Amino acid sequence: MKRKTINTVLAKVHKDWVDSIASPKVSDLARKNTIITGGCIASMLLREKVNDYDIYFTNKETVEAVANYYVDLFNSIRKSKGIKTPIKVVVEEDRVTIKIKSAGVAGQNDPNYDYFEMSPNGDQQGEEYLNQLQRMTEQLKTDNDDKPKYQPVFMSTNAITLSHKVQLVLRFYGEPDAIHENYDYVHCTNYWTPTTKTVLRPDALEALLAKELRYVGSKYPLCSIFRVRKFIRRGWSINAGQMLKMAMQLNDLDLTNIEVLEDQLTGVDVAYFIDVIQRLRAKDPAKVDSAYLVEIIDKMF
Repeated sequence: MKRKTINTVLAKVHKDWVDSIASPKVSDLARKNTIITGGCIASMLLREKVNDYDIYFTNKETVEAVANYYVDLFNSIRKSKGIKTPIKVVVEEDRVTIKIKSAGVAGQNDPNYDYFEMSPNGDQQGEEYLNQLQRMTEQLKTDNDDKPKYQPVFMSTNAITLSHKVQLVLRFYGEPDAIHENYDYVHCTNYWTPTTKTVLRPDALEALLAKELRYVGSKYPLCSIFRVRKFIRRGWSINAGQMLKMAMQLNDLDLTNIEVLEDQLTGVDVAYFIDVIQRLRAKDPAKVDSAYLVEIIDKMF
């Protein structure tokens, strides 16, 4: 797509989503303080199907307001379906998170949530649980249905998935350059805002044309390594130098610290890795036992 077409598409997505918010205060904040960035613009430039429109926010006030709005709506929907597990918003000094019990994820139509969470047979139950959530999410994230648009269908600690392909990212906020400091691959750093419209970065366009992964650094190098699999399956390439950069950044982290390991696994195969972290904590609350970690992974994967 050309820039003008991308502008039209993203402006419509943004307007439709903002107009769907019933609270005037939240709607006003969302109208002014949002950034659309990530893989959606890359997909449109390559004429590929857009999986999600990732929406970020420029300030903490908007993150908190949006999170509370959708968590309240989500809890109301779940309560009407007889699901009593509450979801809460937690505001910390430098971030806003969604607190979900130990499973770490929750779906709108998820009656088995508590069962999975307490199940001693975590391997098989976890796999089926995640598969059910994936099927449910894909079903509800469709463009052509009769359901109300932009309803919350899935939540994790750091993001809210809405129907109709919109994902609200809570983990980071700020202006585009600040958001992209947490990005790993340069081709995802094009963006759209209500004031700038679509901004295409030359280095991002070059990487897209070559379909080459160029690592620009991230706070989450472990996640970046995992993400390579997805792009390789789509026909992208990556050279050894980019992988060395990821390895060097990973080497600076102490993955034997459970808190560090858990943070590095943000957003990656959530249900599986939360179970891994829980088992590690049960053995030693403070330190990762490498041999035991290998044993767990071999059983679960």
